[in-house]
Amino acid sequence: MANHHLSESLPERTFQYQHTLPSLPVPTLQGSLSKYLDAVRPFASDEEYKATVDIVRRFQDGVGKELHQKLLQRARTKRNWLEEWWLDAAYLEVRIPSQLNVNFGGPAPYLEHCWPPAEGVYLQRASISTWHALQYWNMIRTESLAPQKAGTTPLDMDQFRMLFCTCKVPGVKKDTIHNYFKTESEGPCPSHLVVMCRGRMFTFDALYNGEILTPPELLRQLRYVRERCEAEPDGDGMGALTSEERTCWAKAREHLINIDPHNQVILETIQSSLFVISLDETKPYSSPQNYTKMTAEALIGDPAIRWGDKSYNSIVYSDGSFGSTCDHAPYDAMVLVSLCWYIDQQLQATGGQWKGSEALRPTPLPEELIFTVDEKVLSDIKCAKEHFLKSVSKITLKHTHTHTELHLHRLSRWCHVMMMMVMMMSMSLLHFARPGSCYETAMTRKFYHGRTETMRPCTQESVWWCKAMMDPTQDTHTRREAMRLAFKKHNQLMVEAQEGRGFDRHFLGLYLIAKEEGRPTPELFMDPLYAKSGGGGNFVLSSSLVGYTTVLGAVSPMVHHGYGFFYRIRDESIMISMTAWKSCHETDAASLFNQFSSSMHEMLQLATTSQL
Repeated sequence: MANHHLSESLPERTFQYQHTLPSLPVPTLQGSLSKYLDAVRPFASDEEYKATVDIVRRFQDGVGKELHQKLLQRARTKRNWLEEWWLDAAYLEVRIPSQLNVNFGGPAPYLEHCWPPAEGVYLQRASISTWHALQYWNMIRTESLAPQKAGTTPLDMDQFRMLFCTCKVPGVKKDTIHNYFKTESEGPCPSHLVVMCRGRMFTFDALYNGEILTPPELLRQLRYVRERCEAEPDGDGMGALTSEERTCWAKAREHLINIDPHNQVILETIQSSLFVISLDETKPYSSPQNYTKMTAEALIGDPAIRWGDKSYNSIVYSDGSFGSTCDHAPYDAMVLVSLCWYIDQQLQATGGQWKGSEALRPTPLPEELIFTVDEKVLSDIKCAKEHFLKSVSKITLKHTHTHTELHLHRLSRWCHVMMMMVMMMSMSLLHFARPGSCYETAMTRKFYHGRTETMRPCTQESVWWCKAMMDPTQDTHTRREAMRLAFKKHNQLMVEAQEGRGFDRHFLGLYLIAKEEGRPTPELFMDPLYAKSGGGGNFVLSSSLVGYTTVLGAVSPMVHHGYGFFYRIRDESIMISMTAWKSCHETDAASLFNQFSSSMHEMLQLATTSQL
């Protein structure tokens, strides 16, 4: 009995539920095809819809049935039938430059309280924020970070192993993820950091005699790097190569290793490092009301001082503000949000100050990582920088907030409604102002190694709601009822997606089995309505709720004529980050944001007077 009580009082360990999480389910074929027909209806004329219904019927009775059986067979031997496929198809086989097109980046929220932009403090602040990040690494390493849950249901924590000591490595046809992290019980884990500054790279161990360096000790290391870089010429900017098209970068990397085997040792040092600290001399002045400049700098800043393939680049701007850019392949944004939220909470609790010992132990100084280069490498770096500058000039970004005008005591009641409203409004605006498909991220982490599923918010119910809102002959009661039905459908689809009963990942599995077996692409995936409704990664609006913390980031649009849309909900405002390609004359992030804000106030008024 005593042992029973003891086990109840022990704190939960980070990865303790991994072996008991349920396997990712395979939805029924009939269920997925039925959901698909519902999802394409808003995008189709009666004639187009009838043709798609026929295609779906033929698929269900023919090749679809065979492919589904093979998928069920695969699922019997794997706890997550999707995991490898998703990693390959969504990330590792993608050849376009990932730093701009795949990575997510964003600002840190510390300027909202104890660290407003200021001169001459960035290294001191960097030493403190780095120290807190190292504490978080240590919590994962000692498995003392509490496992996350949805209510009482444990969520998969495997992605947290990928936050530190992880790097994507380019391949000519397919990239790979190298993860060097180990928990204490598994064995030794790399503990060095890499600092990038003015095109140069330095490394030092974040531990001394097994203990994490204190902020004063970290500050000494960062000052050493800065002083060296200020006194000596700029480096080659090797990091720029990571922003290149993947096959080009893979070939450049192979050449780099062939020149000198020591270059391979340096690459391994960068890849295995805890994370990268980028000392960025820009001053992207931002405020709690408008983060646009900081977010843009995180997403499209100097590629010579970022290692785009690292799972975490902590960017320190010289005005004392912070940002990050992260490779999306090994984990989803909520992992980084958890780290940033932890640091934010710790900084608020301490007023952003270090109150411990100022003593400096005799730690070795940072060592510079110097590649052997030749004319070809220097030419590759120059081309990579030019390509990156050309690409980033084509993207536009807006990252600011819109007040909800809801009083604090009403927030908890309306938080859920607000979340749906944000998405419903943005989707409906896009659908009517510029018809297009919409994607909302649903989390599937209640399953073993689960990541995400697609939730498609543009439903028939949301279309009817929009029509009611735009029709001056409709009364308030009709509009409220249409809104209630639209919200109900939205919620239902989100819950089903989180339960592993969406259809987009299921379709991906069926498509990939056909591809692996050398079969012709099934007719279902060749139907114009499949791509028009967003299938195959063709969503015009790609959106994600980042949560209810102070943390937000940005992603590039999925398609040329699309938008990237991240949002977070706070006490009395919704913070939105929106991206679009300047090279597409049909899209404009600032204009869509303004449309969105004005329409949302109308929706809020309707919602707060409704009995939902």
